[in-house]
Amino acid sequence: MTDTTDAVTAPDTSPALTARARVSLRAAMGLPEKPDFVLALPPGWVRRAVDEASRDDLQASVRGRLLQAHRPDLYARLRPLLDEAFTAMAAADVIAMFTPATGDDDALALPASMVASTRTATGENLDPLVGTLIRDGGATPLLGDRRFLRFERETRRTLDGQEYLATEVGYLTPIPGSRRRQALQLTVTIARPTGAADDDEAMVLMKTLFDLSVSSLRWEAPAG
Repeated sequence: MTDTTDAVTAPDTSPALTARARVSLRAAMGLPEKPDFVLALPPGWVRRAVDEASRDDLQASVRGRLLQAHRPDLYARLRPLLDEAFTAMAAADVIAMFTPATGDDDALALPASMVASTRTATGENLDPLVGTLIRDGGATPLLGDRRFLRFERETRRTLDGQEYLATEVGYLTPIPGSRRRQALQLTVTIARPTGAADDDEAMVLMKTLFDLSVSSLRWEAPAG
C-alpha cells in the first residue's frame, strides 16, 4: 500500500453524473487527509520541496558562489551530483528537504542536511518496523519522548575521490490519523573527516541541535 494524496476521477458511467467526482484515495481507505508538520529549524534554514524549482535554485546558488571563488571546475563536478541527489530523493519518497536559505549569508552553515520522507506499512501497521529499529538499530525515544524513535548509523562514503564519514540520525513518528500505518521519518546526515571522532564537540553540538529541532515538531490540520 502506497499512500498518495492524489485524487482519482470516477468514470462517467451514469447519465445522471453531470460532473466527475474526485475522491481522495486516503478518504476511500477510511483515512483522514494527511496533516502537515512544522519544525523549529537552525538559524537561516528553510524547508524546500523536492522539485525542479528547488533544484534549479540550489544549482544557481552553488554556481554563483563557486564562480565568485573562481572555481567553475568544481561546479562542473558538483552539478551532476546535485541532479543525482534529487533523483534519489524522489525515488525514496522524500517529501521535503531542509537547507540554509540561498543568498542568506547569516544562515548557519553546517556539514549536514535533513530530509523528510514517509514510511508506509506493508502489513497492518508499522509495529514490526518499530520493533526492528529498537532490536537491531538501537532506537530509543527522542529525549525521553515516546512519540519519536531516534536511531543512528554510520557509513563511509566518497565524494570527488575524497573519503569521509557520514553519520545518519533517523527520527520516526506516526502520522496522526493513519492508525499507525504511516509514519514521518526525518533523516539528518552529518559529514565529517575520517580522522574526526564521533563524540567530538562539534558532532555532539550538531546532533543536539537537530534533536531539539525534531523534538519541536508539531502537526497542522490539512487545509480545507
